[in-house]
Order: sequence, then C-alpha cells, then structure tokens
Amino acid sequence: MSLQLENVTKRFGNFTAVDNLTLSVEQGIMYGFLGANGAGKTTTFRMILGLLNANEGRITWNDSAISYATSPEIGYLPEERGLYPKMKVEDQLIFLGQLRGMKKADAKAALKQWLERMEIPHYANKKVEELSKGNQQKIQVIASLIHQPRLLILDEPFSGLDPVNVEMLKNAILEFRNNGATIIFSSHRMDHVEELCEQLSIIHHGKQVVNGSLREVKRSFGKQNVRIHSEHDLSSLANIAGVTSIQKSIEGAVFQVETEEVAHALLEAALRFGAIRHFAIEEPSLQDIFIEKVGNVHA
Repeated sequence: MSLQLENVTKRFGNFTAVDNLTLSVEQGIMYGFLGANGAGKTTTFRMILGLLNANEGRITWNDSAISYATSPEIGYLPEERGLYPKMKVEDQLIFLGQLRGMKKADAKAALKQWLERMEIPHYANKKVEELSKGNQQKIQVIASLIHQPRLLILDEPFSGLDPVNVEMLKNAILEFRNNGATIIFSSHRMDHVEELCEQLSIIHHGKQVVNGSLREVKRSFGKQNVRIHSEHDLSSLANIAGVTSIQKSIEGAVFQVETEEVAHALLEAALRFGAIRHFAIEEPSLQDIFIEKVGNVHA
C-alpha cells in the first residue's frame, strides 16, 4: 500500500499554499515532511485526509482516491489537539474507535492494551480536562492508533511529552512501521526526523525544495562538518578557503566545509596551535540542510 501525491496544488484565493507537490510514500516507510510554519504541511495533510480538495493534481492511497470508505485505514494525529475535555478517557477513545469502524468490544479491548502500554490505565475514568498536557497528548496518540491504521499521519507527535514518554511513543510508531504501516511524520525536532525517517521532503512557501532518501539528501548537500576539540581559540580557522561557517562550543568548534581536502587543511592549521583532543569529519545534519534551504531552524 502506498500514498501518492502527483502535482498537487492548493490555492486559497490568490494565495498558493501548496505548489505542484509530488511525493510517494511506499508501504513500511516512515517519511519526514518538513517545513517552517506556514510552509503548507498542514494543508497537505488535510488534502490527504480529504478535508480539503486540491485545485490541481491527484492524491491516491493504494491506487484509489481517499474517501469515507478508506477512513478506517487512516490514523491522524493533528498538531492542534482535538479531544473532548468533558468526556471520560475510556468513553472518548471507544467512541473514536467506533468512528473508525471498530466494534465496541474490540475498541474496549484495544483501549485497555494501549492505556497499559502508555502506563496510564488509572486514567480510564478521568475526564480529559483533568489530565496533564503530557497525558492528554498520550490520549490523543492512542486515538490515532487504536484502530490499527495502515496509513498514519503524525503532526508533531512528541509535543508535550518528556524524554521517557518520547521513547515510549517512538517504539510504538516503529512497531507500526515494522508491521507494514505507511507513515508520514512531521516534527520541529530535526533529530527525531533524522533518527526515524528513511525518506523526506522539505517544503518552503508551498514548494518542494528537498526530496529523497535521507542518505541521498545528505550526499547531495555538498558539505561536511568538521568537529575539533581544543583548548585553543580556533576562530581564525574560519578564514581558511572552503570553510563556510563555524559554530563555537565549550569544547572547541564545528566547521562546515566544502570538501574533505578543506577538512585536512583545518587539521593541519589546528595542530599549529598545539595539541587537539578530538578531530572528526561528520556528515551534515538535517538541521544544517534545513537551515540552508529554508533559512529558519524553527520549523
């Protein structure tokens, strides 16, 4: 099962929110979908879900148009949470499961398993408004997963979660992927995308500026990072030809360079100051690529 977007455009009056977007997400793939605020991510998600109609282009899931008939196959975690604050957790999740085609008994059994997995079984009879922000987020996550969707769209899934619960959710998402689910994942945290996603797109003002596998995207960036730990001030090394940027740290500095030859020139120059404790040539981070393509790390 795969998700296909072919030359999709969405306009609101004279404003083009999504401009000729094409992407393909195959079964069992976790796909990173990145962009600054207002880039068109949420609009794209809403078109995939059928909440908005594209002005141009075609969106298909498993070679068919998405409709109410495919709703039970899709799970969606929106960035803007949509829980009913006055309803009890158990009643709410069973109701949402039934909306996705589950029988009440099956929804209740699945709910029990998910609450235990998320370590919150004691909240089943609590109203959502009585829970902390982090636990409300867990309930929202369960709502998107309870019906075992084959296409999963996650918009900022880790928002409001502490590191322990982030790992818990990562494991659940990876389990879905390993069981063949197709997943689109959007996050402001580049490290999460880099860790979880095999393929990605970056969009900017509705246009796709990066697309491909994570490995291909990094190789095509054309720059590398050089990390040097030293007790000496390395600022002057930024003037070496081929060094495009420098980030100082307590331990030394990280230089962005155009070629590996520049990295070796950096090493020779750094050694003239005295001993260095650490030297490493590293592939560019997704954050480096995002900043260069979009100019704003706060996606």
